[in-house]
Amino acid sequence: MALLNILHFPDPRLRRMAQPVEQVDAALKALIDDMLETMYDAPGIGLAAPQIGVNQRFMVIDVSEESNEPLVFINPELLSAEGEKDYDEGCLSVPGYYEPVTRPDVIRVRAMDKNGEQFEMDADGLLAVCIQHEIDHLDGKLFVDYISNLKRQRIKRQLEKQDKNREKESA
Repeated sequence: MALLNILHFPDPRLRRMAQPVEQVDAALKALIDDMLETMYDAPGIGLAAPQIGVNQRFMVIDVSEESNEPLVFINPELLSAEGEKDYDEGCLSVPGYYEPVTRPDVIRVRAMDKNGEQFEMDADGLLAVCIQHEIDHLDGKLFVDYISNLKRQRIKRQLEKQDKNREKESA
């Protein structure tokens, strides 16, 4: 397994619409394992393929306290959503920033698992938020799109500055 590089906002690859996964094979399963390792190391509770520069519709999530209940969603579809709740969201692609986002609190999702088996799942609370957040990544959307343009631009400038400083330090 290997740790993968996580793209940071405003990288344009984060804005692409991810393409459906055509085949669940050994290469995809290995990439999923690498994504889980990367997510746990970050540390985070969700990671979508576009965040590592892979333009395909799949994501990994683990909201368990012990980080031992990984979930894999391949070609996820949101079937229903109800209720409304504000959550402070953060993102591995927008490190160090948290902002309140209003989302449906109860959802139903359909996807394939790591073995290519289709399933449906009901989720609420943090899991529902995380699923919606990661599906947004698959659609080229980031949580900062839910906040004011002023805040988004400030975060963008600060992250660009941090990335430039990291580049200088590693040179």
